[in-house]
Amino acid sequence: MDQARSAEEVTDGYGRLLAGLTESGALDGSWRGAFARAPRAQFVPEAVWAPDEGSPTGHRRVTRAAEPGMWWALVDADEVVVTQLDDGAHDGPGLPTSSASKPSLVATMLRHLDVAEGARVLDIGTGTGWTSALLVARLGGEAVTTVEVDPRISAEAAHRLKSAALAPARLVVGDGLAGRPSAMPYDHIHSTAAVRRVPRSWIEQTRPGATIVTPWGTPFANAGLLRLVTAEPGAPSYGRFVDNVSFMWMRAQRPHMVTLPPTGPDRRGPSAMDPDLALSDVDVAFTIGLRVPDARYIHTWDDSDPAATYRIALSDNNGSWASVRYRTWDAPDAVRQWGTRRLWDEITAARLWWETHDRPTLTRFGLTVTAGGRQEAWLDAPGNLVARPASSAG
Repeated sequence: MDQARSAEEVTDGYGRLLAGLTESGALDGSWRGAFARAPRAQFVPEAVWAPDEGSPTGHRRVTRAAEPGMWWALVDADEVVVTQLDDGAHDGPGLPTSSASKPSLVATMLRHLDVAEGARVLDIGTGTGWTSALLVARLGGEAVTTVEVDPRISAEAAHRLKSAALAPARLVVGDGLAGRPSAMPYDHIHSTAAVRRVPRSWIEQTRPGATIVTPWGTPFANAGLLRLVTAEPGAPSYGRFVDNVSFMWMRAQRPHMVTLPPTGPDRRGPSAMDPDLALSDVDVAFTIGLRVPDARYIHTWDDSDPAATYRIALSDNNGSWASVRYRTWDAPDAVRQWGTRRLWDEITAARLWWETHDRPTLTRFGLTVTAGGRQEAWLDAPGNLVARPASSAG
């Protein structure tokens, strides 16, 4: 037991968290017992990373031994707790690459999984082991297979799961995109890493009618929680986006980095749209990502343009770029575009499409995965396609 906290304080902190999740509706009665059996603190590492705007990486290391008050405040909050930066490297830019997920989102995802007694679950992205523990607490160890790509993270999770007497029957180091065929078929697949393409292997390793719950996004907006129901072999599987979430990417599907080319643009002109409108809320950003699925953006300062230094920059990872200033966006030289595509024109057109289709919310969209592995995003009903189908077998 942590010397800075009594047993009552530990119980009270987690109890308040669970009470809040129950009151909000995120945690229902079918999962309350599992959450009680698997307290989050048992699975959070002794050292975590707290947000710190003054740090070069944007984070600072917090250990339970040195700062127990801060550590417990992070663990007992309904927030993400970052547990790894830069895939474990010591000299990276400070990109979060593993975490203890936000408890309300964990509860929401498990609720959408819609498990029943006797179900078999493939858990993609073991991470700290907390979600695996919750599944074991609900279904039993024999029902759960969990896969983690990072060997060190997997080993640490295995130790915690064993110590808590909540170990799954199969804890595997491997690529979650490949699933785990040796333990198939599964009734459910649960992923805590975002994908851009649902792997065919996941569908092939499930029974017809199984549920797959995974964060899903595009390079422009990593924002959707997909609940997909698998079909009979040879038939398409259909799913809907049921919530707004943002998770770390599956390592093999991380979007490209945005870098502007060293040469000057081949087209300049005014913008037909205030750049703020492309990111005004999650619904419009998600729609733009569906309409322009390969575009990614960053924000950057342009020292060569003292009149308006703040810009949004985009690229498609195939030789086309765009850059748009925020101030005086309608000036003759506000937009700079390179390559065979006019990315900013496409973004502007996608925003207009959203407007003319009654500003749909994220949860009005869905996804079809064909038997051949092609993904088709649609609005309201399959067949009402949002964009040209993207080729991807995954």
